[in-house]
Amino acid sequence: MLRVILDQISEGQLDFVPLEQHYDTIIIGEKEDTRLYHMYSGKTEFAEALRRQFPEETQAIDKFMKLMKHVAQKVHFYAMLKIVPLWMSMFLIQTGLVYWISSIFKLAITSHTDILNQLTQNKDLHTVFSYLFYGVAPKDCSFVINTLQLHHYKRGAWYPRGGASEIAFNIIPVIQKAGGAVLVRAPVKRILVNKDGSACGVAVKKGQEEVNVYAPVVISNAGIFNTFEKFLPPELQAKPEIQSRLSMVKSGMGSFLVFVGLDGTKEELGIKSTNFWMYKHNNLDEMMARYSSLSKEEVADNIPMMFITFPSAKDPTFNSRHPGKSCMTLLTMARYEWFEEWQDSQVKKRGDDYESYKMSIANVLIGWATEIFPQLKDKIEFVEAATPLSNQYYLGAPRGEMYGAEHDLERFRTDVVATMRSQTPIKNLYLSGQDVFCNGVAGALHGGLLCASAVLNCNLYIYLFLLKKQLKRERARKQA
Repeated sequence: MLRVILDQISEGQLDFVPLEQHYDTIIIGEKEDTRLYHMYSGKTEFAEALRRQFPEETQAIDKFMKLMKHVAQKVHFYAMLKIVPLWMSMFLIQTGLVYWISSIFKLAITSHTDILNQLTQNKDLHTVFSYLFYGVAPKDCSFVINTLQLHHYKRGAWYPRGGASEIAFNIIPVIQKAGGAVLVRAPVKRILVNKDGSACGVAVKKGQEEVNVYAPVVISNAGIFNTFEKFLPPELQAKPEIQSRLSMVKSGMGSFLVFVGLDGTKEELGIKSTNFWMYKHNNLDEMMARYSSLSKEEVADNIPMMFITFPSAKDPTFNSRHPGKSCMTLLTMARYEWFEEWQDSQVKKRGDDYESYKMSIANVLIGWATEIFPQLKDKIEFVEAATPLSNQYYLGAPRGEMYGAEHDLERFRTDVVATMRSQTPIKNLYLSGQDVFCNGVAGALHGGLLCASAVLNCNLYIYLFLLKKQLKRERARKQA
């Protein structure tokens, strides 16, 4: 379904390159106590690879696979709570009927750790089932969301040919063809409202001036906190309905990234498209609790997790665009509070203390990465680090969060799921993106579909499902 949606919004111009079947490696432990586990895509290979690596846990793996399949098949019920009228969703929730409709709603409010504890006591397998971190400990996050992320890669991992920027480049012409326009360097300053309190446009900054852009509908992809706390007039921010929604969620954890430029092609450097997820030990709940409680001064010496990826190895056009070069990206989680003292400073001019602090963290991550890939140590030509303040400036994330509102258990309570929908208490104002559905590209895309369905008063999923069926029949006829 994801590919069908992307083809529709880009008119089929986005070209996705399939990555290697071995798409992820999870590294647990340190030095001589290091264990490596490999994730493989494929309808049967996904589970078979896990069974080979955990031969004594086949029963637990089989049960997990059944639960994962069930979640994937029933997730449309989760979206249903956001599509049907709010009063109907609340009636189903308050009467308990929603839990008779599907067990996915109970799974959504059950922690990932609780389910895994029922399946196995093997902590390495717990880590493998929980390794796609996004800032929430497994004991505090929904089993459904973690499982959907794993299932997302079961049929394969893909990368846009030409890089991630191709997604925007190929969507923009479709918008323009329909009579729309895409503005850059025109930040929204506020949402315009008319006398009856309905949204009627936005004020954007053009140079030193403000320009009012009027529209019958305003759709915000800026997240619930920016939309309600930054862009709405104070008198609308104070509305009980707005404050009620804001009280249901909180900002997610920030991220710290290191962008590394390397001298050499992927063949010369011996790097592949496989991602690496590194954990100092296998108790992720304890790890996240301790890491989150660190003071600013303790961070650099106590980083317990890291993600390594090589975007250049995923894109077959990279070498033609950047001959003889490669790149590596490192990522870990980071609290906004660790960088808060520099929040009022100017980007690129935050001072020596800021630069020194962020590079102390960056150098630790680079050192850890070159332990795994020692051949890269003398090939580093460029390093740039990005903190939660970078996310705040470049992405407009209020507290440097990667994935919008926190993806904890509270967010996936049925009443919160039903209420956190595209329609807002402000007439003609709609929300889109990650805060409507869930994290990541796929989550944001579904947030957009839910928003479009709300604006058009039409369930677009029905049409997409029928289109997918039609395309499948056409492919079958061609192959016959």
